[in-house]
Amino acid sequence: MYEPTPDDRFTFGLWTVGWQARDPFGDAARAPLDPVKSVHKLAELGAYGVTFHDDDLVAVDSDRDRAIASFRKAVAETGLKVPMATTNLFTHPVFRDGAFTSNDRDVRRHALRKVLRNLDLAASLGAQTYVCWGGREGAESDAAKDVRAALGRYKEALDLLCSYVRERGYDLRFAIEPKPNEPRGDILLPTIGHALAFIGELEHPEMVGLNPEVGHEQMAGLNFVHGVAQSLWHGKLFHIDLNGQHGPRFDQDLVFGHGDVLSAFFLVDLLEHGGYDGPRHFDYKPARTEDAADVWVSAAANMRTYLILREKARRFRADPEVREALRASRVDELALPTLNRGESLADLWDDDFDPDAAAARGYHFSHLNQLALEHLLGVRG
Repeated sequence: MYEPTPDDRFTFGLWTVGWQARDPFGDAARAPLDPVKSVHKLAELGAYGVTFHDDDLVAVDSDRDRAIASFRKAVAETGLKVPMATTNLFTHPVFRDGAFTSNDRDVRRHALRKVLRNLDLAASLGAQTYVCWGGREGAESDAAKDVRAALGRYKEALDLLCSYVRERGYDLRFAIEPKPNEPRGDILLPTIGHALAFIGELEHPEMVGLNPEVGHEQMAGLNFVHGVAQSLWHGKLFHIDLNGQHGPRFDQDLVFGHGDVLSAFFLVDLLEHGGYDGPRHFDYKPARTEDAADVWVSAAANMRTYLILREKARRFRADPEVREALRASRVDELALPTLNRGESLADLWDDDFDPDAAAARGYHFSHLNQLALEHLLGVRG
């Protein structure tokens, strides 16, 4: 019942299962993982696809062409899709002050060349989404960065990349991945809202959307489900990164659901019933305590957790008592226009509404929330 299949559209980045478990206080705890082995193992587990940074493909084989050929062969053999790609603009020390927004003009030009080369590869592998995570685009000091100029350079970079994609005829869209901090002290475009406002200033805003991540928005102390809902409302949820997080602390990248499980439940409910038809991408890191075999246990746990929550969300929606509770809480009424068709503001004055009577009646949200919790805990349905 909870065994994933490619129809579930679960995807993983090579950098997730391949993470060697380095952190600021410790060296690698696991050996490098061959990308080809990762592709075959993910296919065995029931994944739909695999994603990559440009540098992921040379993690074991320093011959880039040979590494790409091996990866391409593995994808063809397993039938895995490559729906998304991205570029590593953060590991090499040259990007220590950013890539698209570095104070150093030569670094900005180098970053664009790096992305352009990987766009060609992404398109050749059939990717349709290209994620831009600006982890180094920011500053530790307000004196060190003219943020207004930096946003201008950020816009310039995305405008150029969109033009390149259009000129080449690639079927690619860009997705900005917001994050408030870490590795930079303050990262540009730190939240979904910031990114949405920025996209509206681009030359081709229709080509640029969002790749929100659970942990990143929760690091900012925000409600991730609300952020995803607004992204859907704008038609800008191009991709999504799923993982777990315990509140506004460092970026934990836990297995999906191994953080705020109630939020994960409502997120799955939204994705399944809110019109999102893209991949369910797991951007997590196997814990540093785990060995090589445990990596695949944690990868499978992401998919199983999602399937469990999806089934619980379906039962929640189908429960007659939940449906009645939703009506009692007037949740369905929110979808009705405030003015009926043909009405104008003048018609508001014909209303005999009694505010005191309305103020006296409750919305019964406690009962509705309890029903959701009981479905999540498995004592209903």
